[in-house]
Amino acid sequence: MSKVEQSTKLDLERIIFIGRTFEEYLDMFSLSEEELKGKKILDCPAGACSFTAGGNKAGLDVTACDIAYDHSFEDLKNKGLQDVEHAMESIQKAKNKFKWNYFKSIEQLRNHRIRALQDCALDMSKSRERYIPATLPSLPFDTEQFDMTLSAHFLFMYGDRLGYQFHIETLNELLRVTKEEVRIFPLVDLEGKRYEHLDKIKEYLAMNGCRVEEVNVSYEFMENANCMLIIKKG
Repeated sequence: MSKVEQSTKLDLERIIFIGRTFEEYLDMFSLSEEELKGKKILDCPAGACSFTAGGNKAGLDVTACDIAYDHSFEDLKNKGLQDVEHAMESIQKAKNKFKWNYFKSIEQLRNHRIRALQDCALDMSKSRERYIPATLPSLPFDTEQFDMTLSAHFLFMYGDRLGYQFHIETLNELLRVTKEEVRIFPLVDLEGKRYEHLDKIKEYLAMNGCRVEEVNVSYEFMENANCMLIIKKG
């Protein structure tokens, strides 16, 4: 690898490569396979989630993008296995901050995370064209290329390190590449508190012609993380 190529890639050690399963996505975003048929869907940022793998296996048209996809699927899989174990250790220490209804135990949670990672890595090895490297707030897609965009565990969750302006620029870009609607989950930060600028963002989106709605969902693992934002373009 040349020095130029190295300089454009994010150091793999700085990436947390962990993800959710296809079934979790349906629950997080209150969706069914039937609703998604015939739509072009973007998962952004997708990380090690298996929504793209599971969706395309089910006959859906899903594309994933993430800053991590510049790296090989083997490197990402190995990093992901390390990150899963680190995450399990952290969750074990803070078990009282989570609700153990969806997942009954740490072991069941670990199995879901590893399955998501393995399914993602396998699909990436076979269909690399579905996994597009991208660094928000800029996306390498055409305007309104997708009918729906799903964005999980990124915006709002890292409100302490991603500023308000970054949120606005990212939302504008997600809306640019999306024809119908963007869904974001969850609406809380890493401490389980509602994102402090959420109302301000909703007002901004409404002023720019979007219909915005907070919707409770059946999925809740981290306490208070049981609500998504649906942004419909006018």
